[in-house]
Amino acid sequence: MRIAVTGASGFIGRAVLTELARRGISAVASSRSGIGFPLGSAHKSVVLDIHENAADAYERLGRPETVIHLAWSGLPHYHSLHHFETELPVQYRFLKSLIVSGTQNLIVAGTCFEYGLQSGPLSEDLPTQPANAYGFAKDALRRELEFLKTSQPFALTWARLFYLYGEGQASTSLLAQLRQAVARGEKTFNMSGGEQLRDYLAVEEAARLLVSLALARCDAGIVNVCSGRPISVRRLVEGWIRDNGWAIDLNLGYYPYPDYEPMAFWGDRRKLDSILEGQ
Repeated sequence: MRIAVTGASGFIGRAVLTELARRGISAVASSRSGIGFPLGSAHKSVVLDIHENAADAYERLGRPETVIHLAWSGLPHYHSLHHFETELPVQYRFLKSLIVSGTQNLIVAGTCFEYGLQSGPLSEDLPTQPANAYGFAKDALRRELEFLKTSQPFALTWARLFYLYGEGQASTSLLAQLRQAVARGEKTFNMSGGEQLRDYLAVEEAARLLVSLALARCDAGIVNVCSGRPISVRRLVEGWIRDNGWAIDLNLGYYPYPDYEPMAFWGDRRKLDSILEGQ
């Protein structure tokens, strides 16, 4: 199976490449600036900017049968109009070119922000109600790809990612900021009240699930990639502090709760589990 991974130099992309290598699978890994691999790596690195509208993108990606598409620019600015004014048409044009050229199996990273401000357990059959530009653009791209299938058949798995954490995450992320505060020797860590319930998943586990979905080669449609278990942000951070033996206290309530998220939501992963049972 010929596999390509876009956005391969990113937080999730690197974890996906590691998981592919663990399974003995080589891939073509693309990013805007290229990505380096250890000597002897089975992966091939390709510099490819999807905004350039390269006519030979399919060839440069090794004529892939399967594409795990993780590339997306403009984050973490979730409210920026860039997501649907600039990014959305670029994304659709690029993915359509791959499908028309011969890619048969497409796994695309979606986002739980497509659900908007809905609370409680979120299942794939809920209507989408995005409350920020990023979620709106992702949801629109999914709809465009689903419509494309009516004239250009291919297998589509829309992997709706929830909250991920781990090594190599952006410096603005919660875990990265906590690590930085500890490294600076700070006595307290400023955060919100921490009572909001979220669905968190280690990036290594998310990568395992994404690769499994890719290898399943099924036309799965929307699939929540999540833990399925709600946890309060406060409890999560306290666990990180405890597990790492860090000496730092939480300054709860320093920041307000974000206005683009409900207080409690998590993913329903029954569909994901049913797909993976067959592997």
